Amino acid sequence: MARKCDICGKHTTAGGQITRRGLAKKYGGVGSRVIAHNKRAFRPNLKRVRAVVNGANTRITVCASCLQAGKVTKPVKRNWQPA
Repeated sequence: MARKCDICGKHTTAGGQITRRGLAKKYGGVGSRVIAHNKRAFRPNLKRVRAVVNGANTRITVCASCLQAGKVTKPVKRNWQPA
């Protein structure tokens, strides 16, 4: 399964984390220095939900922001009762 939203296409992007040491000069230190550059991944908050797609109920992978924005129509809950 690809880490990609089926609605908006949001996917994993690469980035970096910078580690710094030292107190900034404006706070009375000798200045902050970069110690390390580490690669990291920014992953979307994906959920696997049942949704109505072209009139059929299917499972799709959707990011939380699309769910919250109401871009997904969920199937109608059936009211099952034992006979």
